[in-house]
Amino acid sequence: MSAQEVPAAQSGPPARSGAAAAIGWILTIGFNVVAPILTYNMLTDRGWSEFSALLVSGAWPVVDSLVHLAWRRKIDEFAVVTLVFLVITALVTLIGTHSARALLVKDSGVTGLFGVLCIATLFTPRPLMFYFGRKFGTDGTKEGVGYFNGLWQYPDFRKAMRLMTTVWGVAYLVEASLRVVLAYALSVDTMVVVSPVLIYGFLVALIFWTVRFSKRTQAEGKARAAALATATGPGPVPA
Repeated sequence: MSAQEVPAAQSGPPARSGAAAAIGWILTIGFNVVAPILTYNMLTDRGWSEFSALLVSGAWPVVDSLVHLAWRRKIDEFAVVTLVFLVITALVTLIGTHSARALLVKDSGVTGLFGVLCIATLFTPRPLMFYFGRKFGTDGTKEGVGYFNGLWQYPDFRKAMRLMTTVWGVAYLVEASLRVVLAYALSVDTMVVVSPVLIYGFLVALIFWTVRFSKRTQAEGKARAAALATATGPGPVPA
């Protein structure tokens, strides 16, 4: 949506449809998280290679994209990113399976490439966290998506999206580098325990920071809008 198509002022997000939001979340989590994991575990338990199991698991985000396309008449960027992530994981798995330490480093390659992806999108029209924010910050309806798209016209919103993308990208590059170093500095048995702690520790910390940052940014935006309303008198002002 271009700036010309967006109202000059937005008083607030449209009312969210609880049913639509619930269905959207169920489909997203089911197709992009639950189904790939269950499929991967089921296939590897039956003797499939990690690479083959990951490739088959990658079919679920494709299904999600097709469902979203039929339902919303648009591609779901989150499903596309999930599919790219699975493809990257499959490729790294194919390359790095020569030793136990290589398998540990493999996971670092995946998260490191995600960090690179975040940083790379800073040079595109809209950074990666904009699409993640639109996915999880709206109910997927035309009104909700339109409102979120319209926020891009505001410099503070664009700055916030780029900052969040930068933080996630740098954090995952640091996490990946740290795990590569530890994979060779620690014993394999120790690293098997440390690796998931680092993965989920960084993820929880990033989610916590993102939520706090988003709330603070929204509060600052409302404060500026209130100050502008007081200075200019009654009338619609940007949210």
